[in-house]
Order: sequence, then structure tokens, then C-alpha cells
Amino acid sequence: MSGIRGVAGAPVTLVGSGSLAAAVSAVPERDFSEQALRVRLEDLEWLEAVARPHHAVIETLSAHTTVLPLRLATIYLDDAHVRDMLDAREEDFAGLLDRLADHVELGVKVYAEPPPDSEEAAPDEAPDDTSGRAYLQRRRQQRRTRDATWRAARDAVRRIQAEAREFAVDSARYRPQQGRLAEGAAGENVANEAYLVPRTLADEFRARVQESANDLHGVRVEVTGPWAPYSFAGRSA
Repeated sequence: MSGIRGVAGAPVTLVGSGSLAAAVSAVPERDFSEQALRVRLEDLEWLEAVARPHHAVIETLSAHTTVLPLRLATIYLDDAHVRDMLDAREEDFAGLLDRLADHVELGVKVYAEPPPDSEEAAPDEAPDDTSGRAYLQRRRQQRRTRDATWRAARDAVRRIQAEAREFAVDSARYRPQQGRLAEGAAGENVANEAYLVPRTLADEFRARVQESANDLHGVRVEVTGPWAPYSFAGRSA
């Protein structure tokens, strides 16, 4: 574990018990006490700053072995409590590690990207009969285009799920991202899913999923990963 730093910049060490080992690092009580966490977990900037090194440690380890990611800010008082936890859950953890061995997680998001509406006429520029009819025709066409985009997005989700069934051994569905979680993303997120895929099939999964919506206008598919299997760490077979 030489050179790997944890959430608060402290060295990462291994705490072993039986056939299992937990990667741990020390954190300051002022930020990670029960009371402090109730406040901190509402702070997205703080969460991002904590999540980055947490993720980096997991990805570093997963390049060499099967990793069972625990929840962010999983806190134990000392190494003895970590060993007690490993002893108590050894059978569950061993089963999960066997199931997740040689598998990775890939995220799939589908976005609907309808064209922007044209600006409406200003109140002091009321259209005459001719321009009014043209305006209404444009608005009807815009609605038809938006409806077609949403139908295409739903079709893309169905296609992706059908393709994924050929590769994935498990899946997880999340609420579409909105608000600050969706900042920077073009279009509206209509599907947000994760798939557990054998490592050897990850590239083919990515290609097939991305190709599944190539002929659908106004739809964008984003495939992320491969990651350690975060979404499946708490699932039994």
C-alpha cells in the first residue's frame, strides 16, 4: 500500500482478518464525527472532495484484486473494530467477493436532446393572421419534434436493456439525474442504470450499447467505466 493516500491524505494500510483484508486510513474527528457528518453529507463540494480519493483508492486496488467497495464515510473507531467487523461478516463478504471476481460495473445514461423552442413573439408585436398561422404551425411542429424525441429516448432505453441482457449478470436502476447532479450534461437524463459485466466483455458491451441508438435522432447514450462494482457490493447472489 506504499504511496496510496486516503480520504484525508493519510496513508492507506491493510487490516487483515482470516482470508479478508480491509483498506483503511485515518480521518480527523472534526470532519467525520457523527454530528459533523450530518452536516457535511449535505455539502456537495465537500462530498466531491472526499469521494475523489476514496474512488482513487478503490480503483487502484481493483487493478490488482477483487474489491468490495464500502459506503463513503464508513467509520470505525480503530483497527480492532475493523477486525471485529470482518470476523462478523466474513461469510457474507467472501460470497460477494467470489461473485464479483473478474466483473466490472459500467454505467449507462440516456439523454433526450430535443431542439430548443423558437422564441415566441413579444407581447407588443402581436402577429397578424398570416404570421399567426405560421407561428401556430411552428409551435405544433416543435411539439411533434419534442414528442418524437421522447419516443426515441424510450426506444433507446428498451434497446439498451435488451442488449445488456446478453452481457450483464446483474443491473441496478437509479433515478435520472437532475439539478446540480446533472449540471454540464446536455439534454435531459431519462435513464440512469448500472450493469455488472464480466471484465472480458466490457469493451463489447460498451460498443453494442452505444451502437443501439445510432439511428435515433435527438438521443445521446453515455457509457462510463469500467468501475469497481459499487452498485453491487451490497447484493447477495
